[in-house]
Formats: sequence, C-alpha cells, structure tokens
Amino acid sequence: MTKLNEESLPHLPASLSRPLYDRSRLTTGIVHFGVGGFHRAHQAMYLDRLMNEGKALDWAICGVGVLPQDAAMKTVMDSQDCLYTLMLKHPDGVREARVIGSIVEYLFAPEDPDAVIEKMADPATRIVSLTITEGGYNISDTTGEFDAASAGVAADLQPGAVPVSVFGLVTEALRRRRDRGVAPFAVMSCDNVPGNGEVARKAFGEFARLLDPELGDWVQESVSFPSSMVDRITPATTDADRALLSEEFGVEDAWPVIAEDFEQWALEDTFPQGRPAWEDAGVNMAADVEPYEYMKLRLLNCGHQALAYLGYLAGYRYVHEAARDPQMAQFLLDYMDREATPTLLPVPGVDLDAYKRRLLERFGNEHVRDTLARLCAESSDRIPKWLVPVVRENVAAGGETARSAAIIASWARYAEGVDEAGEQIRVVDNRRDEVMAAAGRNREDPLAFISQEHFFANLSSDPGFAQEYLSALGTLHRSGARAAVAALVDKA
Repeated sequence: MTKLNEESLPHLPASLSRPLYDRSRLTTGIVHFGVGGFHRAHQAMYLDRLMNEGKALDWAICGVGVLPQDAAMKTVMDSQDCLYTLMLKHPDGVREARVIGSIVEYLFAPEDPDAVIEKMADPATRIVSLTITEGGYNISDTTGEFDAASAGVAADLQPGAVPVSVFGLVTEALRRRRDRGVAPFAVMSCDNVPGNGEVARKAFGEFARLLDPELGDWVQESVSFPSSMVDRITPATTDADRALLSEEFGVEDAWPVIAEDFEQWALEDTFPQGRPAWEDAGVNMAADVEPYEYMKLRLLNCGHQALAYLGYLAGYRYVHEAARDPQMAQFLLDYMDREATPTLLPVPGVDLDAYKRRLLERFGNEHVRDTLARLCAESSDRIPKWLVPVVRENVAAGGETARSAAIIASWARYAEGVDEAGEQIRVVDNRRDEVMAAAGRNREDPLAFISQEHFFANLSSDPGFAQEYLSALGTLHRSGARAAVAALVDKA
C-alpha cells in the first residue's frame, strides 16, 4: 500500500489520476480559511484542474485552521505534503479518484497567528477565501446585526489582543497591507449564506469599525467581497471510505474527500487584484450570483432539510433511503414546485425543472451514502437562513407554506431528542441547549418552538402559518412522520 505524499506521487497506481504539474513551481496566491471537504471538493479541485493545463501556477492555496479541531487537519496535511484524494461516486456505482495538489501549505493559527497574518499581508496573496460555515459570520438572522459579544470576537477587540478569530486575523492583515501601501486582497465567501459576499462585507466591516472606525470605513470602501454559489454534495469522510480508496486505488490517504459527480460554481467576477482563469475550468463567472444562490439554497439546501428530520424520524438513516421513499420524494417535489420555485429569480442558462429532477437523482445516489444526521446538524444556522425567508416571501405574497411549516415542525419534533422508536437522538447544534429546551415544551405549548424570535421573528403570530405548523406538529406527535408526509401529499 502506497502512503500518499510528494515522494510517492510517481509510484501511485495508474488508475489514480495525479497532478501533471511540478508542484515545486507553484506559488501561493490564495489563503483559505476552513479546509474541509467542501472546499477541497470544489475550489481546490477547480484550481488543480487549471494547473493540470499549465495555468494558475501562481494561485496555489495556503490553508488555515483557526479552531482547536483543525489541528487534526494540520497533522494530516503536514504528513501528506498537503496532498489528498478526491473520490467521486457516480449514481451507477462507478468511482473515480484523483490526487489534488493545489494546496501547498497549511497553517494552524493558534500555533502562530502572526505567520497567518503575514501570509495574507504578503502582496502575492490576492484572494482570501472562506468556508467558515453558515453561522461563522456572527450576523443575527433576525436583526441583521453583527454580534460583537461572541467569545473570539470580544477577545480580539481588546486593546493589544493577539487575534484568535477569523475576523481578527483577516482584519489585521488588511490593516498591515493598508499601512504598507499594498492593495487589499479580495475576501471570497463560499459558504451557503444568501448574499454571502455582502454578509462577509458587513461582518468584516463591522468588526474593523469596532476596532478602528477609520479602518472600518476603509474596509467597506476598498475591499472587494465577491458573492458565490457552490453546488456539490460532499458527505463526511468515513473509515469505510478510506478503506475503499485503499482497496480500489491502492493509496493510503488519512483524509480523502468523497463527493458526488455533480459540480457547479457561480462566482461574481469582482477581483481587483486578479484571479485564476476559473472560467476555463468550468466555473460560471457571473455579473450577478443572486439567482444562482436562491436556486441552490432554496431547492438543494432546503430540499435536504425537507428530507432530513422527517426521514430520520421515519427510521431512515441515509439520504438516499428517504429520497427513494415515493411519498417523501413527492413531498420534496411539491415543496420545490409550489413553495420554493415561486420565490426564485430567473436563473440564466438553467432549466429549473431539469435542475429539480436532477436533484432527486442526486439525493437518491446510494453510493454517496450521505447521512441524514449530517443534514440535521447545526439546524439553527440553516433553517433561519435558508427556509424562513421562503416562508416570509410566500406569506407576504399569499402563497403556499404548508410544506415549509411541516419541515420546521419536523425540526421541532427531531429536537425533542427521541425518535419514533424511542431511541435517543444526538442533536448536534451550536445552540443545542436552547433549541432542545424549546422543543421540550412542544406538547404543553405547541407554539413554543416557533416562538423563538431569534430564529423565526414573528412567524408564530401569523394565523395561517401557525395553524399549518400546529397541524403538522400534531400529526407528528400522534401518528408519526410518515403520516405527516402522507397528509400533505394527499392534500396536494
């Protein structure tokens, strides 16, 4: 078995694609925060594709970890010379694997924050990109304000503080560039957040203003924050995936990336200091990304939530199992057609009906083995950003909301922490205690869950939506998830 690293590249089996370029010739042009599967399955992959064509050799990536758990990625990246394997699982069972070489360095900020700051302050760095999760921007879903009281941010705002948060690190690098007369890098968010570029602008601008009002104004006026939409299902890597890669492709990789075969990236073309020729790798460089964002967030991401809690409560554990249940598939399609689609903008070059049909196929890909538990995690960062805006628009327009109400009710039922078989549910959420406390009151006060104003604002006071929510929650309690789905499918 061949352990993956730079020295072993020439000796890997012929069935495993590998970099065709000399990695020693690469220079860093991008610093990326949040080197997880999602980033490695899209941004790093697109760059590797360009590099294999002899392009973008001055746009290699320096990865950065900020959180304590990122130390594990640091260990793996160091041991493998930042190489990793991307294994795609096609619906027909075909697997293809490719070694990605576009990441050339990995820095762990808690060990040496100044090294991270200086890497970004280097004029060669022209883009700082982010996959820091939907909740990583510290923007309230109800007020739209930046939360300066969170632990890392509050610490970074203290006089003379050594930065520990992504906000502190990036802002200090921008300050050094400004003071040295170096043009600012672009800050590119790749997270599943509506208007992620403007959200990033607000978050980093507000942080900088709290630190130094003049610096805050400069960040708002001088730094580019392009928006983007990334569409690729990337489940968590398992030991079974590592074993499969080893057996089928003959390589030992401590942290490969598993993904579906579908890929789409729409990116706003606002990079004052230049960018790779991403369009040559299949990226849609767009003047306006918002239509693509709405399509992806309200169909794919909300579609995932439509299957997640109901599927888990019904006894399924994998996405493909729920997606292949005829009634759940119909429920999902009805949500997409009757509640999500009316809120979408026209998407240039995209046939929405074909996109939705393809989504059903993607969700049903049994080989990806994406778990419902993954989709159920961190719901307090997802539902308010993705689904609640759909509800608001439909309420305002007099549109349908029954299925959205049922999805939220299924989250409330799931957050009670016990499934329909009486088994404990491990609720994973950064606001777990308050979410579960509200769900614990579901039976004595059925509106308790949607009365959490920081998630739902005043939705509980809308009579029509509240009644639909109560009806779905009541059916979930009395008869279970399958009955709740059947009631809505039969009513369509």
